[in-house]
Amino acid sequence: MKRAQVADTNPDPAPSAPLPPEVAERLAQVSTATLTSVLLKLGLRNTFMTDVHPLVSGMRLVGQAFTLRYIPMREDLDEAALQGHFDNLTNPQRIAVERVAQGDVLVMDARGEIRAGTIGNILVTRMKRRGAAGLVTDGAFRDAAGIAAVGLPAYCRGTHAATNVTLHHPVDIQLPVACGGVSVFPGDAMVGDGDGVIVIPRHLAAEAAARAVEQERRERFILSKVQAGASIIGVYPPNAETLAEFERSSR
Repeated sequence: MKRAQVADTNPDPAPSAPLPPEVAERLAQVSTATLTSVLLKLGLRNTFMTDVHPLVSGMRLVGQAFTLRYIPMREDLDEAALQGHFDNLTNPQRIAVERVAQGDVLVMDARGEIRAGTIGNILVTRMKRRGAAGLVTDGAFRDAAGIAAVGLPAYCRGTHAATNVTLHHPVDIQLPVACGGVSVFPGDAMVGDGDGVIVIPRHLAAEAAARAVEQERRERFILSKVQAGASIIGVYPPNAETLAEFERSSR
């Protein structure tokens, strides 16, 4: 079968700048639930990925997005790959694995398809050696147990043993993608916890992190009052008296 020619849609897929350490540290302290509330107040409603779950519970994810987009496989494009032959110098998936840098989170747009994996444990092992912070897809993982053993925070919609080329064709990296129903741009801040993954526009990351830390300090104080028997009336949300009490307790 004659192979179709596909233009390179991003000839310079360089990684984005790392998140500032102080921003990453703050984001690692707060929950995705808190961050959704903070971003809502900043005018953003659609930030939390739908049906994307941690492969291993108890791990936290913080980093900047490095994007990879898949479209449906087509035989004239993927004939060689279907036979197990990959060109690591031209295949966007393989290029992505060799380009991710310190703190990058590989975000794979798989269109919500889980009838084949998007990546396996050998490539994830290479990503970890390059300093990646984790990986996220709205598709499936192959070699799920192997990926879990690598130790990188990993989030997906499901698992499937079939290789990616039976369903997916990688087309570009470091361009905007959709993942779990959320727009993801290269460099966006990615935060994951037990609930799932939230996407924070890069230009809002520092402000969102600072607000989230302060909100959780306030909510810990509110929770302590409720645990002590206080009514939620005037406490959650806090009225002026409760806020003044909180400020006094914070000194």
